[in-house]
Amino acid sequence: MKLLVGLGNPGAKYARNRHNIGFMALEQIASDHGFGPWRTKFQGSISEGRIGGDKVTLLKPETFMNLSGQAVGEAMRFHKIDPADVIVFHDELDLAPGKMRLKTGGGHAGHNGLRSIHAHIGAEYDRVRLGIGHPGHKDAVAGYVLRDFAKADQDWLDDVLRGIGDGIAHLIDGHGDKFMNAIALRVAPARSSTSASKPKVKPAKPEPEPVEDTRSAIQKLADRFR
Repeated sequence: MKLLVGLGNPGAKYARNRHNIGFMALEQIASDHGFGPWRTKFQGSISEGRIGGDKVTLLKPETFMNLSGQAVGEAMRFHKIDPADVIVFHDELDLAPGKMRLKTGGGHAGHNGLRSIHAHIGAEYDRVRLGIGHPGHKDAVAGYVLRDFAKADQDWLDDVLRGIGDGIAHLIDGHGDKFMNAIALRVAPARSSTSASKPKVKPAKPEPEPVEDTRSAIQKLADRFR
């Protein structure tokens, strides 16, 4: 059994915030894979289903970000699972928008949701780091993550979320490379071999080199009057 956790803040006013991309990822998975309705449990909202041969619980903690570990710990104890069975989806300031990385263990890099999870279950769980970019100055971070994604972000955001839905079975099976590839195919799809290509420009013909005139002065004068 796998526990997939999306980080975010509960409530409609936060729903499209950059900080809530973890919630968005789980909602995409639930929709794409026919999970059951969301219901309240473990201090959060859960949705249950199967992906491949695995039973999966999706969890969106509703304790607000800095207390997310409470919900994760409660769900783990109920299902009697280890941190290795937990995958957390979260926003990542240190990655450009649309970029994504996988990580197991390590520090929380100041992310309040991860900090709380570390405190409750330790660090040895898997993470899907979803890039949202950085505002440029640390004093601007709080306002940046708690604002909605801009209209200009919608295309890449949709591609990333759909890619997560496409590839989640690979991640659950332990094939992180295939999961990443599924997202890459959405974000930067391969160019079709049948697509029209630009016409090739023919190189210009080189100008002929000038031929040296070897005639004598008398011959040149004679040729002028022929």
